[in-house]
Amino acid sequence: MSDTINEQELVQYIADRVKTSVDNIRLVLKYETDFIDQAHKKAKGDVDIDGDELVDYVLSRRDVKLDELTVETILDLEMDYLTEKGLAGYAD
Repeated sequence: MSDTINEQELVQYIADRVKTSVDNIRLVLKYETDFIDQAHKKAKGDVDIDGDELVDYVLSRRDVKLDELTVETILDLEMDYLTEKGLAGYAD
C-alpha cells in the first residue's frame, strides 16, 4: 500500500463494516498487495487486475480461513475507502 494511505484508518474503516477480525483484514490486504506486486512485475505498462482472480488468489492462501463473500467484501470496502479519499477510482 502507498505511504499516502493511513493503513490503520483503512483497517478500522473495513472493521467497522465487516464482521471479521482486524488480523483477517490485514491478512487479506497483505495478500492483495502480493498479488498486485506480482502482476506489476510481469506487466510492461498498466496492469489490469481481475477481481475474481484476486479473490481466488487470496482464498488459495493456506492461512486465509475466510469465505469468498467476506474476502470480496473486504476488498470492496478497501476500494470504497480509497475512492472516498480520492486515491483510487474505477476505470471506465
